[in-house]
Amino acid sequence: MAELIPQQARIHTLAGIDTRVRSVVELDIDVPQATLAALMADPGNSTKWMDDLERYEPISGEPGTPGSTYRLVPKSGKMVFVATVISSGRPNEVRLHLDASNVAVSVTDRFVRLSPDRTRVISEEVFSFKGLIPTVFGIIAQRAIRRAHRRHMAGFKRFAERRG
Repeated sequence: MAELIPQQARIHTLAGIDTRVRSVVELDIDVPQATLAALMADPGNSTKWMDDLERYEPISGEPGTPGSTYRLVPKSGKMVFVATVISSGRPNEVRLHLDASNVAVSVTDRFVRLSPDRTRVISEEVFSFKGLIPTVFGIIAQRAIRRAHRRHMAGFKRFAERRG
């Protein structure tokens, strides 16, 4: 029966303790909701706001649509992610699943209209580590994970406000 449960849906525990790392970043951005959601949903924009990303490589499907997949290749290191678009409920939400050799990340970006030209982004990332050593590393690296998430979202805000 366990084979039927996708890896990303399993709860990861160590000695009965949930070992997932959750990071939430909220930002108000001076861009209309629909425009902002479209900028986030387009994986081709990733290299324009993620400072540590070398390139994006489409794998299958129409980029940004549910079921499509693409690869995110970093400028340094070996942590290559394969991203799958889970849903694109634009202009309200975009959901992705990122998978690497030692970690899976569930990403949910919500867009709340504050005014015609201002949107609040609530970005949530949940990291589920694969194996004992990656899990221990993930627990130790929680602060760095959250800092990187904040840095990426600040980069997205700069990018969006220049483009929007």
